[in-house]
Amino acid sequence: MVLKFMPMPEGNDYFCFSSTPNPMLLEICAANLESAFTAQTAGAHRIELCSALGVGGLTPSPGTIRQACAALQIPVMVLIRPREGNFCYQPFELAQMVDDIRFCRDAGAAGVVIGALTPDGDPDWKMLDQLCHAASGMDLSFHRAFDFTANPKTAIPQLAERGFSRILSSGQAANAWEGREQLKEWVELAKDSIKIMPGAGVNAANIRELAAFTGAKEFHCSAKAWVAQVAAKAEIPGLEKGYWTSEASEIKNILNAFSK
Repeated sequence: MVLKFMPMPEGNDYFCFSSTPNPMLLEICAANLESAFTAQTAGAHRIELCSALGVGGLTPSPGTIRQACAALQIPVMVLIRPREGNFCYQPFELAQMVDDIRFCRDAGAAGVVIGALTPDGDPDWKMLDQLCHAASGMDLSFHRAFDFTANPKTAIPQLAERGFSRILSSGQAANAWEGREQLKEWVELAKDSIKIMPGAGVNAANIRELAAFTGAKEFHCSAKAWVAQVAAKAEIPGLEKGYWTSEASEIKNILNAFSK
């Protein structure tokens, strides 16, 4: 069974944050199908589909991927990350990621979000080349492993040469606002070769100023809110009492921030 979803609202093919000829794009980090559907309805342009936000995001289940790709009209980028922790992977984890990418292709995903590092903090080019080969023809984003790279200025042109469309980063800081100086420098370095996409702590209160300062054109956020749940039976120790999901009103507030 595949879920059906409502069409996109008219005139929302590409929401322009401003009247400039260079429109901005908002990507929502969707950790479940509810968040993915909410993102589309609220006007987001693209989603990064993942799971387990509490550990920085992991690859979502095959069912989640298949349902999102079948139901959504906006592009679905799928996070390929096999486990929490660092971004230095074993050969069996590489094989897992290749299989996950192939599944995403078959499911109709627009692209994948990947990353891998060596113990020295450099991009693991041998591993990345295999991941890129598996994703040939798909859109490619380099995830926040970039915030742990030892030589980001060197990595930016190398990622561009390998066909990556964008790099998700907080500027190697706790959040994008704190890392805005680095993000601005990288946007200027990248020019039109690859997009630098600020993420972490991006919200309606700071996105306008963050865009003006850094010159970035794509932004990434979860716009999440906690959904509390009341257990039908006695509480079970360790059982979550709710879950995080993207909130439509926050997404709309972010999209409207530039029209104020």
